[in-house]
Amino acid sequence: MDKRMNSTKFDVYWNELAPREHLLHLYDSEDLLLETLEGFIAGGLRGSDSVVVIATEEHLSALEDRLGGSGLRLDAARKENRYVPFVAEEALEKFMLGNWPDEALFMEFVGAAIRRAQGNGRGVRAFGQMVALLWAQGNKNATIVLEQLWHRLCATSGLSLLCAYPQLSVLGDGSPSQKDIRALHTLTVEN
Repeated sequence: MDKRMNSTKFDVYWNELAPREHLLHLYDSEDLLLETLEGFIAGGLRGSDSVVVIATEEHLSALEDRLGGSGLRLDAARKENRYVPFVAEEALEKFMLGNWPDEALFMEFVGAAIRRAQGNGRGVRAFGQMVALLWAQGNKNATIVLEQLWHRLCATSGLSLLCAYPQLSVLGDGSPSQKDIRALHTLTVEN
C-alpha cells in the first residue's frame, strides 16, 4: 500500500516508525535529502534504535556533520554498534555479480550489518542509497531486484528501511519499472 506524506508530517512520524516499514523518499534537492535522512537517523539514535546507513561517501560525510552538529555522539554510537555506516559504492561490490545482485551475498552482507546493529534485541532502521546508484546507472531491473531483497529483509527481520531517489530520475521515467519501485514501499515522501 503506497501512502504519501509531506515532509512536515513525516518529521513527526520518525518517533512512531513501525518495524517492517519500507519507505520511499523522492527528493528535489540534496539539502532535502540530508534533512530527511538526518531526521530518520537521529530519531533512531535518540530513541532506542540502532541505525545502519549505506550512503555515498559525500552524503555520509554531510550526514555525519549534521548529526554531530545536533549533539549526537557518533563515536559512542559507533562503538556500541548503534551507528553502523557503509559507503554505498563499496557495499554494492560486496554482493553484485556483474550487474546483478546476488541474493545470498546480499543476505550475508546486509544480514551481518543488521545483526551487528541489533545487539541485544534493539530495533534497527536503515538507510540504503544503493538502489538509487543502480537506477542512475540505468540498471533498472537490478534496482527492482535489490528493492525486492530489501523488502523481504524488512518483512523477516523487523527492519525499517528508508530508500531515496532523486525525484526527477524516478518520476521523469514513466516506465513500468517506476511503478514497480513505488509498489515495493509502504509509504512515500516527496519533497
